[in-house]
Amino acid sequence: MKFFQKKQNILPLPEGFTERDIRTESSICTGETTIGFYSREDKKLHYAELVRSAEDIQAFYSKYGKTAP
Repeated sequence: MKFFQKKQNILPLPEGFTERDIRTESSICTGETTIGFYSREDKKLHYAELVRSAEDIQAFYSKYGKTAP
């Protein structure tokens, strides 16, 4: 039981993106995994972050107030 939890600021979803646009991609060369919002027009990830573990994926979803599938 935690008495002193750090308040988490929940960010709004970026304009033009929905929860369904969240995607992870892995690099063929280095094997790095990133998570972000995929744009079908640009065919790129926006607001991408590096993923080192499953906790990073959960943290990305919770940053925007969503739950990971």
